[in-house]
Amino acid sequence: MAAGVFLSVSEFAKFSRTTRYTLLHYDRMGLLSPVSRGDNNYRYYSSSQLAAVNVIRTLQELGISLREIKKLRDRRTPKLAEKGLTSQIGKINRKIEDWERAKKLLLTLQNTIASVADTDESETAIKYMPEAPIVLGEPNDYGSGKNDYDALMGFYHSIGEKHPEMDLNYPVWAIFSKDRVKNGDWVWPDRYYFYNPEGGDRRPAGLYAVGYTRGGYGQNGELYKRLTGYIESSGFEICGDAYEEYPLNEVCIAEDNNYLIRVMIAVREKIK
Repeated sequence: MAAGVFLSVSEFAKFSRTTRYTLLHYDRMGLLSPVSRGDNNYRYYSSSQLAAVNVIRTLQELGISLREIKKLRDRRTPKLAEKGLTSQIGKINRKIEDWERAKKLLLTLQNTIASVADTDESETAIKYMPEAPIVLGEPNDYGSGKNDYDALMGFYHSIGEKHPEMDLNYPVWAIFSKDRVKNGDWVWPDRYYFYNPEGGDRRPAGLYAVGYTRGGYGQNGELYKRLTGYIESSGFEICGDAYEEYPLNEVCIAEDNNYLIRVMIAVREKIK
């Protein structure tokens, strides 16, 4: 379209992929106004204004307010425009980082649910589990009358200090040491962790005895008894930590006593 062509409000709305109402709002704000009126008193825009309205819409779609956009346009000089645009690009980059973090969280939640999509919840089996990236907390401190809630708050505090930019909204799971599991002590975990694609720690690859049950948080005793009995009867022995997870939890289950609990205990074949 040649520069200098005049367009009616309807035509301009069509070519700029916007609406008459939006253009009237821009006009009332003094953000973008028609350049002339015809003999019929109709208002007309110039085709050269299409670039301007596209910039406005792009900035608006990126979350920049019309008030801020108007300030940019009212102070139009190359230097001020460059400064203003640099500032807005910085805001956009921060939003992109926020969205990327949110995407990683949602993908982790989605993958957790998908990991048990076709699971036979009554099954108890020895399975090979691949390595997985996790964020691992320090050993839990239960001294001076502290309980598992205090330990969990300590986990969040320490991870927040170590990784100030990391999203801490991932579901947190529990680790019990092999000695604790062997001794039937699976009430308060030794450590906490959560899956995270940026996690610098790893859940080790290897053989695990895997079992499931339904219940609320901490309602796991019968599952551990079943798993340890299965390990013994199958010719295996516990050789590492137990990982306790709730892949179907409050994210997708309404009843808090019907979450799906998964426990994975590192095992190896008994040496004969």
